[in-house]
Amino acid sequence: MRQLINGILMEHRQNNQLVKRIAKLVQDNKELIQELRKLRDANEKLLKKNEEYEAIVIKDPNYKEIKGKVTEKLVSSKFNMVTVLYAQIHGFSEISPDMDSEALIDQLDHLYYHFDEIVKNYKIEKIRTIGDTYMCAGGIPKKNITNPVEVVLAANELIQLVNSYSNDHNAVWGICIAVHTGSVNAAVNGKNKHSYDIKGETVNIASRMESLGDNGKLLVSVMTKELTKEFFDCDYFGKLPVKYKGNLDIYEVKGIKAELSVDGLGLIPNQLFKTQFALIQFHDLQEEVFDLLEKELPDDLYYHNLKHTIDVVTGVELIGWAEGISDEDILLLKTAALFHDSGHTVSYDSHEFQGTQLARKMLPAYNYAPENIEVICELIMATKMPPNPQNLLEEIICDADLDYLGRTDFIPVSNTLFEELKNRKMISCINDWNKTQLKFISNHQYYTKTARNLREVNKQIQIERIRQLIT
Repeated sequence: MRQLINGILMEHRQNNQLVKRIAKLVQDNKELIQELRKLRDANEKLLKKNEEYEAIVIKDPNYKEIKGKVTEKLVSSKFNMVTVLYAQIHGFSEISPDMDSEALIDQLDHLYYHFDEIVKNYKIEKIRTIGDTYMCAGGIPKKNITNPVEVVLAANELIQLVNSYSNDHNAVWGICIAVHTGSVNAAVNGKNKHSYDIKGETVNIASRMESLGDNGKLLVSVMTKELTKEFFDCDYFGKLPVKYKGNLDIYEVKGIKAELSVDGLGLIPNQLFKTQFALIQFHDLQEEVFDLLEKELPDDLYYHNLKHTIDVVTGVELIGWAEGISDEDILLLKTAALFHDSGHTVSYDSHEFQGTQLARKMLPAYNYAPENIEVICELIMATKMPPNPQNLLEEIICDADLDYLGRTDFIPVSNTLFEELKNRKMISCINDWNKTQLKFISNHQYYTKTARNLREVNKQIQIERIRQLIT
């Protein structure tokens, strides 16, 4: 009996100990749950704070880092025309065990350093470097229509650099480059908020294209080839199977067209190349200036508005071609016409001078030479009233600026100028305005043969119309 009682007591004590242990585990579990809840709450606060204070919004052409309450969340942006360059350094397979590995890495770093310089010179965005691969892209973050040409030019320079370096240093390096143009999704790199990461089919195709090439080859897709065919000679290379799209034609760039390269060697762009390129790039400049005029011109500029600028840009080109001037002079005239009234965004009375200031500020970014900028500024100042042109280019821009005097829509256009001047208390009534116009148009002359042939007869008709309107 005693043994039975002792056994029961022992079991009871063990049960009590087990109950206490279970109670302690329950308490520990409650404390753990509370800690987890605290951690969860803290994590949610951090996430919310991160969303509010460290969101990055990409807006074309650049992104902004917003501090404060976020009203728009957009972590990536689609670019419809981006040219991706994918390059692979060749030579690692030829490295022997007795070569100095540190020296080879130094050589590769040296090449990549100059790669970055070339890419930066063409305003191309470096994406990443991983081992023996190098990727960059044109057309981000600032969109432009010239990025296919710029990327192929850069690729051409990269190949020349590697070949020259290998010859000078008796090195084993070579390079194969593939270039493809298409749409990408671009996002700010989380590690470096001043660089971008790109994704999409265009990137994948460029990478696959490179695998088809051999050392020293520059391959471009049919898309890039069509966008650059005015500048480069290409040979058909082959096809690349693309999922859901069939076969993609691939071409090998042999060099710059002979007539557009220094000494016809196909390596370095000559002045004719630069002029043809600048005429294409003018569309990007024009878009930027038009955007400025739309946003900054006063609403009461009824005559000196965006439409007038478009008319003058078109006019100088038409008169210039008819007068037989060079492509380079056409570019200078169109650029001057683009800026000739841009100064109205700053001042009405001194708008010609203010236009030259804007031109001096903006044109270097589009690779205009200093001497060309000076000519452009002289052309802008030549539009100051009364006109007094000193050479053929100044005559052309003066005729284009006052082209409306000999057009059939002279009266309605003239009325917009009246409203503009009346709003500034520079003229009082329409009758006085017609008298002023009659005197001005009667003394006016077109300077170029083209303008005289196109507008002089109708200008005389407008003079008679004004006389009939005067009371």
